[in-house]
Amino acid sequence: MEQKEGYFVENNTIVINRELTELDLFVRDFLDILKKHSDYLVVSGFVSISTGRARGTEDIDVLVQKLDKEKFNELFKDILKNNWWCYQGDTLEEVWRYIEKGESVRFAKQEEMFPNIEFITVDKTKPAKYFELTHPQKIRVKDFEFKIPPLEFEILYKEIILAGKKDLADARHLRIFFLDILKEERFKEYKLIIIKEKER
Repeated sequence: MEQKEGYFVENNTIVINRELTELDLFVRDFLDILKKHSDYLVVSGFVSISTGRARGTEDIDVLVQKLDKEKFNELFKDILKNNWWCYQGDTLEEVWRYIEKGESVRFAKQEEMFPNIEFITVDKTKPAKYFELTHPQKIRVKDFEFKIPPLEFEILYKEIILAGKKDLADARHLRIFFLDILKEERFKEYKLIIIKEKER
């Protein structure tokens, strides 16, 4: 077991040395429902926050393997049953219009607006997102285990595609925090995939 400051790696899972926060519990509640129905990946800001970067966020981006209408209906009913609501509508037909077109939808706890989950469906028509979804990295905080992109992919996506001030700061945090386990060959491999995405 390789011990580093702030984290260690155990059986290919990155274990973060910190206590759970309210935001962690919020994300865990949603993922506990989602993972019964579909594969998923937590991406963007929460990756940096979960690894110790001190910044706020109003939304958690979650990639989800695209579902057919019947399977999405089962998931949608389960989400509503567990005291969540959807910004885009209260019925399957209202929300399915967005899912069918590959557009994201948002879920929050009943009576709340923030934080919320941005639910982003992914299939092979979105090659970069599909790649990260199918090459997950496990991460754990206390008893909360979830999946994120490969660190090198997350860093490059923020630097090349998103490239906002907050994204670049997130990427810098990840580069510094995980300096000892980042692999140069992965940066080279993933950069080609991400540049293709930018050129699309």
